Amino acid sequence: MMSTFEPTPSAIYLGSVMHQRFFPMQYRFNYGVMSLRINVDQFAQELKQLGRFAPLSFNRANLFSVYWKDFGARDGKAWRPWLEQLLAQYGVTESPARIELVCSPRFMGVVFNPLAMWYAYDASNQLIAVVGEVSNTFGQWHHYVLVQGGAPLCAESDKLQAQARKVFHVSPFIDMDCQYQFRLKTPQERLQIGIYQSQQGRPMLVATQVAKAYPLAVKQLYQAALALPFNSLKVLLMIHWWALKIWLKGGKFHRTPKELADVRYSHSEMHIC
Repeated sequence: MMSTFEPTPSAIYLGSVMHQRFFPMQYRFNYGVMSLRINVDQFAQELKQLGRFAPLSFNRANLFSVYWKDFGARDGKAWRPWLEQLLAQYGVTESPARIELVCSPRFMGVVFNPLAMWYAYDASNQLIAVVGEVSNTFGQWHHYVLVQGGAPLCAESDKLQAQARKVFHVSPFIDMDCQYQFRLKTPQERLQIGIYQSQQGRPMLVATQVAKAYPLAVKQLYQAALALPFNSLKVLLMIHWWALKIWLKGGKFHRTPKELADVRYSHSEMHIC
């Protein structure tokens, strides 16, 4: 039975990210991460309710901060009209009743999200769209869009699987001849994201993120700052550290394909599988 629509408050996610590669060389690493689940229509008001001394701000500097220009079109404009326009290009003509963004915020002004996730719901609280926002370290980003014309994506459960052809250059040590499979869970009390990358049917790389939700409150924000400081900086350092290790082990370097080198932003479709 479908539930009636109720706005879901924003939240903090505390958890971990795991990367494991199988060939042509093997490695595995884990690191702790802090993310936010942002209700895009309520977030500004929620921050006001936290009080003037809260360590999280929207579109202004703070210990933690989130800016419109960090996600979506990255032009400083509001997120909802941007996402509605993007979804309309894929056949979703009705405005979502709720839009959520799961991302890592800036910490002391530093931000980098290899993957941010957008979730859109209808008035019956059914998930109707998922957009994976993938960023590389070259200042480019891509949106993988999963929709079914506005119909629910996972009406019978809160889990879904999707697949997409790799069309966006991410790691210089993995070429473009790859496929992705996404295994997702609707973000509620827990966040679960799995990306399984294969080449010619052979598993190459697995990346997962699992986390538990906590209230968006001043106490939890300070606890997160103490437990997981410099979140984005740590991610950037990990990316470059492992890139160096792969290069030293003889990993093949793949330059950005010429046809993608000057493309700052792009988007393509995912498909249910």
